[in-house]
Amino acid sequence: MFNLGSMLNLGSTDPVIGRANTIVTCSAAELFRFLGDGLFDNYPKWSPEVKELEQLTPGPVRLGTEGRQVRVDQGRRSESKFKISTFEPGRRITLVGVSDPFRCTYELQEIHPDQSTRLTFSFELLEILAIMRPFEALVRAAIKDGAERTVQNIKRLAEAKPV
Repeated sequence: MFNLGSMLNLGSTDPVIGRANTIVTCSAAELFRFLGDGLFDNYPKWSPEVKELEQLTPGPVRLGTEGRQVRVDQGRRSESKFKISTFEPGRRITLVGVSDPFRCTYELQEIHPDQSTRLTFSFELLEILAIMRPFEALVRAAIKDGAERTVQNIKRLAEAKPV
């Protein structure tokens, strides 16, 4: 059996995943308050590409909360809606695209109680548009760099002041 996509060198249909981690000097509970509970206040701080951010569902951030974001990445403006699919205080928050095929996860692992937490961030682009497949290597590199920048920004912000 042949694969037309491979024959035309359109790139793979595998997800593009960028993952990075760092140690943050604060407790997992404090870091989760910054990332999870404070998502709509703080997300644009650690991801300056976010130009607009709006919570679409009322109440505190929790499982099922929906939001809308407008981003400008490398000069390209995009708008997407997302939903919180995992919300485990002190441990993990996952956002999944409602209008676009992406998933990003912030995982926290307390190393020394009340002192340090390992933050692992992963961004998964679950599907690459056919028009972008010739640039797949560049997309992968940009996502990997973005993951590294994200954890460093969060670390810098979380350690600069109480979260």
